[in-house]
Order: sequence, then structure tokens, then C-alpha cells
Amino acid sequence: MEDQGIISLFFARNEQAIVETRRKFGSLCIHLAENLLHDPQDAEECVNDAYLGLWNTIPPERPTYLRAFLCKIVRNCSLKKLEYRTAQKRFCPSVLSFEELERILPQEDDHSEEELGELISQFLKEEKPLYRQVFMRKYWFFDSIEEIAEQFGCTQTGVKSMLLRTRRRLKKYLEKEGVAL
Repeated sequence: MEDQGIISLFFARNEQAIVETRRKFGSLCIHLAENLLHDPQDAEECVNDAYLGLWNTIPPERPTYLRAFLCKIVRNCSLKKLEYRTAQKRFCPSVLSFEELERILPQEDDHSEEELGELISQFLKEEKPLYRQVFMRKYWFFDSIEEIAEQFGCTQTGVKSMLLRTRRRLKKYLEKEGVAL
């Protein structure tokens, strides 16, 4: 079923909307949540929470890209769960990905999170497609270096180099745009 058809089901308050969403995007959502949480049960719980969030958000929202909209909800649910869990444990592979980015992102700045997000999006639009995709797989989907290397037919060292170079270019770009790092 096409995304607009699924969105129409949500607007009609037809429960088939959840079934169709799960059918079309379920494995992607589980993959995203498991990459963050590394626990299948927590991932399933977050994905179910995301479906509920989608149900409560559409309507009134009418997302242009249902996949991206749903992934954002899954990611946010998973990050909340991760924050709750790491408050007690203090180690998780996903936290390491955040630490890599923290080194180049401002701790406190005049720019809002939304403005910073827009700057990063603009930067990524200017990147070569391979570099952009590798960056997104690592820092949005939290894929491991091994998974990324396999997906793109690169070596793990090559992926690490791409990520390092991209982070350096992002840092320079943000500085050029007036973001205090």
C-alpha cells in the first residue's frame, strides 16, 4: 500500500492503518530500535509505542514522508528508553556514537537544536552520496561499522576514514556558519 493510502486510513481512524504501517515499515523500525537498544524486547516495546504515537499524531499531522516521520518517532522512543537504561548502566554502543559527534557539536550555543539540525541537514545535502549515506547509517540508524562496511562494500577501515573525514568537514562547516564549538 502506498504511503498516502496508509495516511488516509489514519485520518479515517481505521485500525488497518497500523497493520499496513507494520507490514511496510516494521522491519525497518525494529532494526532502528535494536541498533540503539541492543535488546529485542525493548526494541519491540519502542516500536509499538511509536505506532501509538503515530496513531495519536495523524491526524492532525499529514506527513509528506511517512517513512521518515515514523523513523523519527521510533528513534525518539528508543532514545528515551536508552536514556532511562543508561542512567543506571553507563555503557551502551549507541552512546559511543553520540560521543563521537559530541566532540564537534556545540555544548552551549546561541543556535537552537532545530537550527543546528537544519545546518547539519544542509551540510549533508552537499556531501557526496556515499559519505552522506554512511554518516546517516552510523549516526541516525546507529549501524555498526561492520554492518556499514558490508552494506556499502567497503572495508571497516574505509568506513572509519569516511566518518572521520565527514566529521572534520562538518566541524569546519559549522564553524564557518558561526556555530561556536
